[in-house]
Amino acid sequence: MKIYTKKGDKGETSLIGGKRISKDHIRIEAYGTVDELIAYVGLLRDQLEFRLQKDELIQIQDHLMVCAAMLAYDGDDPEVKLPKLSAKAIVWVEQAIDEMEKQLEVLDHFILPGGHPVVSQVHIARTVCRRAERRIVSLNEVTKVDECIIQYFNRLSDYLFVLARFASDKLGAGEIPWKTRFV
Repeated sequence: MKIYTKKGDKGETSLIGGKRISKDHIRIEAYGTVDELIAYVGLLRDQLEFRLQKDELIQIQDHLMVCAAMLAYDGDDPEVKLPKLSAKAIVWVEQAIDEMEKQLEVLDHFILPGGHPVVSQVHIARTVCRRAERRIVSLNEVTKVDECIIQYFNRLSDYLFVLARFASDKLGAGEIPWKTRFV
């Protein structure tokens, strides 16, 4: 099988189930941004030195692939078998956040992203996650999106924020509190 099919040469693509839509459709924007996040999480996994968090990122990539598949399906054909994200995935992310936060000082101020290349990459992934969440919410305004997906992305951005703090702490990068410097 060749990688190129030429079926998208006129600006359309197929959803799971066969329906064809424009490549700039909000559904494509939603799962395309999830795909971008999957790649970014892979980059983070390659850069992190912490075994537990590397394993967590593999699990997150799996969750994201499930979300992308769910978002790429626009139909109700009982013959189409798709994986489904469950509330267990959200609880799992919350538990991972709680475990990292146990090792961090309480945050009582905004922080400026950065301090170490890995920390900066995690913050970029967090912003891509937020963009994916916005695209998914936009899709939900047009057609119903599984509630677990929306909740998962909200929680995942929290995970990435805490992961950035965790990495900053473990790498000795320190956090720069945001204080208005120019008024």
